[in-house]
Amino acid sequence: MGPMERSEISRHEVEIVRVLSGHQGKWLSNAEIGSRLQVKVAPRTIRATTLKLVKIGILDQAEVFPAHRYRLSGFAANRDRGYWDRVNRAAEVFGVDITTKVS
Repeated sequence: MGPMERSEISRHEVEIVRVLSGHQGKWLSNAEIGSRLQVKVAPRTIRATTLKLVKIGILDQAEVFPAHRYRLSGFAANRDRGYWDRVNRAAEVFGVDITTKVS
């Protein structure tokens, strides 16, 4: 892990992955992701989290106007298996069901 990376997974991060895994293949903006979260998360936090997930290869990003769109990558588990395992363990702890076909 680099100096800015953390191994802890937050509830909001689990929620963002949950939303995107439930809409497999569908492109969503940060605002659309935020409207589907089960916990209140600031728009700035959603933007920072989706950017982090793009950088580690969990999300695909479409740079379109007026708002970038995101979807869960079909290669998410293969690109960062350690992260994927941690987010799934955190989901279990938080009682969040992440239903996805990512393998």
